[in-house]
Amino acid sequence: MSFDHSNAGSGFLGVDVVSGQSAATSVWATSPLKILTPRPRGPSVWACLGSFGGGLVAGDEIEVTLRLGARARCFLSTQASTKVYRNPNARPCGHRLRAELGPGSLLALSPDPVQAFKGSRYCQQQEFLLAPGSSLVLVDSLSSGRAACGERWSFSRFHSRNEVFLGSKRVVLDSLLLDPQDGPLTSPFRMGRFNCLATVLLIGELLQNACSRLLEEFGSEPVVGRPQLVASASSIENGALLRLAGESVEQVASEIRRHLAVLADLLEDDPWSRKF
Repeated sequence: MSFDHSNAGSGFLGVDVVSGQSAATSVWATSPLKILTPRPRGPSVWACLGSFGGGLVAGDEIEVTLRLGARARCFLSTQASTKVYRNPNARPCGHRLRAELGPGSLLALSPDPVQAFKGSRYCQQQEFLLAPGSSLVLVDSLSSGRAACGERWSFSRFHSRNEVFLGSKRVVLDSLLLDPQDGPLTSPFRMGRFNCLATVLLIGELLQNACSRLLEEFGSEPVVGRPQLVASASSIENGALLRLAGESVEQVASEIRRHLAVLADLLEDDPWSRKF
């Protein structure tokens, strides 16, 4: 995956260790993308992705490059859910991200859910290149849309693809495609009663204890009939993958925060304490 950073909607965030602390050493973005750094320096850098207008309209294509130097730590989120507006002419609309993690670094990428409106189309591609000893937490989530307005799973197409490489070896390829042409998304055999889907990936040396606890918990969890929240965990090379589906966004978000409580120690602060 390669980007032309002269395009509208492109941006870059570089984080390095400077005098013993993580620091945002390079930050820039072109409209409609915004990159904010509420904590540009400290035990970890905190940054937010946003967009002018509060969402993506037809034709918006966001391209973000992240680079973490050796031992740098960064928490990257969004200001709010990524709203994707109607796209009646099926123009390209989406988000691409490429992250390079140096040795011993930690990236926690936890954006709010994508909220695709009725008639919208969205394609997301994210690529993570991990050096030996680096660690990654990735949250990728999607809500059913404007459920309060009667819009549930009424977008035209949604596609998300995540790839993780350790050196030259691809260790994770996770892809989700939701298209009404394959059948009604509200069918009980597809999204049914659920209004939020999420995938949580933990991989790397700093997260091994958290991965072990996660796999142990789900290995002994009883099966419950028709729960409001369903989840499963599986082992991957040097990490774990958690999948969730919930009847509400709040349920899924709370469960994600519970499983990622380890980040408070790794980042030396609770990344969600000021957001919720």
